[in-house]
Amino acid sequence: MEVRFKPETESRLHELASKSGRRTDDLVEDAMAGYLTEVAEVRDLLDSRYDDVKSGRVKPLDGEAFFETLRQREDELLKRRSPK
Repeated sequence: MEVRFKPETESRLHELASKSGRRTDDLVEDAMAGYLTEVAEVRDLLDSRYDDVKSGRVKPLDGEAFFETLRQREDELLKRRSPK
C-alpha cells in the first residue's frame, strides 16, 4: 500500500523518524494501528449506547431542556461568586 502525505506532514514524519531512530514506515504503521483501535472502540461505544436507547434501558435527553438546565446552573454559580 502506498500513502501520500502533504509535504509538511511528510517533513514532520521524517524529522520524528530522525529524532527517534525509527523508520518512517514503522511510525506510520504504529500511528495507523493506534488510530484504527480508537475508531473501533468509539464505534463499539456508540453501538452500545444506541442499543441502550433503543431497548429503553436509557432514556434520551431533550437537548434544549438539558442546555437550559445547564444555563440555569451556570447562572446560579455566577450569582454566588459575584460580590454583593
